[in-house]
Amino acid sequence: MQTDMTLQINGQTRSFPEPAPSTLDQLIQQLGMKADRVAVERNGEIVPRAEWTGTVVQSGDRLEVVHFVGGGSPPTAG
Repeated sequence: MQTDMTLQINGQTRSFPEPAPSTLDQLIQQLGMKADRVAVERNGEIVPRAEWTGTVVQSGDRLEVVHFVGGGSPPTAG
């Protein structure tokens, strides 16, 4: 019997059919995000990017994915 993996991502429940992503780096790829522009918290713990390939995601995990956005105000002439 095939079971979907369910994750809480930024407060929203998301289901992933098999084959579901098994590691954090696979999840970020599947979500279409650039790894160098996001930070991830898993179950209340920040996961360093160097540990994503070894961090297994499991059904029921709570993830906060923060996407960095460039920008700001241009320098003002003074």
